[in-house]
Amino acid sequence: MSLEDLLEHFNNGLPVQGGTDMHSLLVRYSNEAMRVTAELNGSYHEPDEVRSLMSELTGKTVEDTFTLFPPFYTDFGKNITIGKNVFINSCCNFQDQGGITIKDGVLIGHKVVLATINHGYAPEKRQWNHPAPIIIGENVWIGSNATILQGVTVGDNAIVAAGAVVTKDVAPGTIVGGVPAKFIKTVADAEEEKEASKLSTDD
Repeated sequence: MSLEDLLEHFNNGLPVQGGTDMHSLLVRYSNEAMRVTAELNGSYHEPDEVRSLMSELTGKTVEDTFTLFPPFYTDFGKNITIGKNVFINSCCNFQDQGGITIKDGVLIGHKVVLATINHGYAPEKRQWNHPAPIIIGENVWIGSNATILQGVTVGDNAIVAAGAVVTKDVAPGTIVGGVPAKFIKTVADAEEEKEASKLSTDD
């Protein structure tokens, strides 16, 4: 079995059972991810070196416009896709077997968790991994300590407030927050309120 076979399995949403050959292959790539992240996190690297290590980790060339502030953690790495002008702040954790797509212009704050795996509920299936993708739309801003769970799509231009736990899709151009995350207001309304407050202060 190849990496391509494993990725196809994940991207079809199929479970991986502990103790199988497929699980052993996953463990192999998890150990490779630990090796690369240990190098990434172990000492200072110039921005180009950070991008090179992230390209090695993901198996895809990251854009010159990509910025990461280490440390960064992932337990697989090979199912992460990163767009242009993406910024990831320090201490983020990506569990990416199910697939993480980060589109152009995304800002990700400190200690954000993106988790694409769930486990079987029945005790005899607790060791089964069930993947589902996370998609982060263009120009999304994810606040510090937010957690986004498997199968969630965050729409373009949305904002996820700091500390939120996102269990459902987020509509484009909206702000969500809380545990579990709920709609707060639209980005447009928040901008209008900000401008109105500024005008009031200026008066």
